Amino acid sequence: MTRFDLNILGCGSATSTLRHLPSSQVVNVRDHLFMIDCGEGAQLEIRRSRLKFSRLNHIFISHLHGDHFFGLPGLLSTLALLGKTGTVTVHTFADGARLLASWMDYFCRERSFDLQLNEIGNTAGVIYEDSSVTVSTFPLRHRIPCVGFRIDEKPKLRHIDPEAIARHQVPRYAINGLRHGLDYVTPEGIVVPCDQLTTPPDPARSYAYCSDTTPSERVTAAVQGVDWLYHEATYGDECQRQARHRYHSTAREAATVAREAGAKNLILGHFSSRYLDETVLLNEAREVFPSTILAREQLTVDLNTDL
Repeated sequence: MTRFDLNILGCGSATSTLRHLPSSQVVNVRDHLFMIDCGEGAQLEIRRSRLKFSRLNHIFISHLHGDHFFGLPGLLSTLALLGKTGTVTVHTFADGARLLASWMDYFCRERSFDLQLNEIGNTAGVIYEDSSVTVSTFPLRHRIPCVGFRIDEKPKLRHIDPEAIARHQVPRYAINGLRHGLDYVTPEGIVVPCDQLTTPPDPARSYAYCSDTTPSERVTAAVQGVDWLYHEATYGDECQRQARHRYHSTAREAATVAREAGAKNLILGHFSSRYLDETVLLNEAREVFPSTILAREQLTVDLNTDL
């Protein structure tokens, strides 16, 4: 099973508290780290999580409210002080790219890594792709331009059956083809079907992140069929009017999105500082969608498994 896990660094809303930090998380895909949002304190939580700064090469910013962005200049400065090499790409809106470029040119002009700024828009589409995953954006409904992110694993390779390989005396050069689903043809011209020499691949998994947003059919469609959904749940039922006014969601609304999207698992986050115990939010969500958990700092979720 290839590594695909989520590390929560911060799951509070705009006001930091002694219980929660602002929004930030890291998705670990085969030991390549993808950060989503970077509120204040994110770099300290990376250390506490024992994640490696050297493996962080992509940072995705959902929108330009401070609780999702203010930790980024400090993090990038720390990467420079640590002598990080290679490229760090920040995927953000045009205004964010301009602000960050100005800040870095003033405070951190000499750095050991190449900083790339990939400007994104308030639209849907793939913004990153490699051999393992695609990362796509989809518009959210907030007070300013804001996007969610969806990470989809690409189809995985089949597993070799060692006993079958030995029995049919399959040479090493044919192994890679078998992993990709090709049949093996013996020197005598006999075709040995791939499914007799391999077992099915692990299923490709998916993860979606919905930061600040009100519920909408557009958001539900974008996260259709996702294995794990992180959805903001700033408020409980008693604050529904406030949630609507501030373009946020209640826990029950987040659960409804998960249910209607056919998601398998739901993580609630972005909690208002008014809650000293988010159990009330969890209970309201589970009335609609039982496979729900609460985010918390230092929580690690194996996205290969279900609740």
